[in-house]
Amino acid sequence: MQTKLRIAVTIFAASLLSVSMIFAATLNKVLTGNTKSHSVGIASWYGIQHQGRPMANGKKFDRRKLTAASWYVPLGTVLHVVNLENGRSVTVTVTDRGPNLRLHRVLDLSEAAAQKLGYIEKGLTPVFVSPILKYEPQHAALHPRLLVEPPDRDLVATYTAPEPPALLRSAR
Repeated sequence: MQTKLRIAVTIFAASLLSVSMIFAATLNKVLTGNTKSHSVGIASWYGIQHQGRPMANGKKFDRRKLTAASWYVPLGTVLHVVNLENGRSVTVTVTDRGPNLRLHRVLDLSEAAAQKLGYIEKGLTPVFVSPILKYEPQHAALHPRLLVEPPDRDLVATYTAPEPPALLRSAR
């Protein structure tokens, strides 16, 4: 009887422990989420060996365009990338997925983007990456009932400036 009780208590304690671990893991995901607006990491580049190959967005890769590959942002996101070694910057669009996750890099840039950042010879460089938010204003629709007819000219108030004091008139 005591053995069965010990087994039951052990199973109960283990289940409580696993539930708390699962809850902590999901809570961490919820709290941290995708709140990061920028990142710092290592960028690499790819060029001629991928020329013409299909990308994740369905188009063919062109090494002469300012594009990037990343796992961390949605396709189509426009990124501002700054080379932390020389201060050069470039604006690229995420068109593909990569680099390989085991390489621990934040971005793969096209050859043209790497050229602008000045690290073609090195192959890798530390970068600061931040998304560029697109803002397209939408104009409100004007409902015809809100339109007001121009007022009658006779009803419009006019302002006439008062005459300057006599002292100022004589000074002129």
